[in-house]
Amino acid sequence: MKAAANIEVRYAETDQMGIVHHSNYLVWCELARTKLINELGFNYKELEEQGILSPVTNVNLDYKAPSTYGDVITAETWIEAYDGLRVTYGYNIINQKGILCVKGTTTHVCIRKNTFRPISIKKHLPDWHEKYEMIKKQVKENV
Repeated sequence: MKAAANIEVRYAETDQMGIVHHSNYLVWCELARTKLINELGFNYKELEEQGILSPVTNVNLDYKAPSTYGDVITAETWIEAYDGLRVTYGYNIINQKGILCVKGTTTHVCIRKNTFRPISIKKHLPDWHEKYEMIKKQVKENV
């Protein structure tokens, strides 16, 4: 399962050369990831209200082609890997011409807000675990 967010590149997101500054791609990944989670029937805000946060523990972005002011890009995301504790989301950021601009991943864990200690998604978020396992199984079947 993939989710996609369409984003129009704003002037403020570009540098003096008119190219999107690299930090903005992480924001776009977050937009797509949040959309995927919502499409799966979950909500980050509700998770945080339960005292659970989902920080990024690893980021890997490969810049393939520039995005520029006025481009309309599509940020796609999917679940790349899941082991009951960590989730790795995959991303493609593609411009309106179909050119891959950025490819990457972010890895997340869930932690208790008050202790910052990792928790098992499998144990503490069984609905999330079940859905992620289902997606992982579908991905294996399609390989």
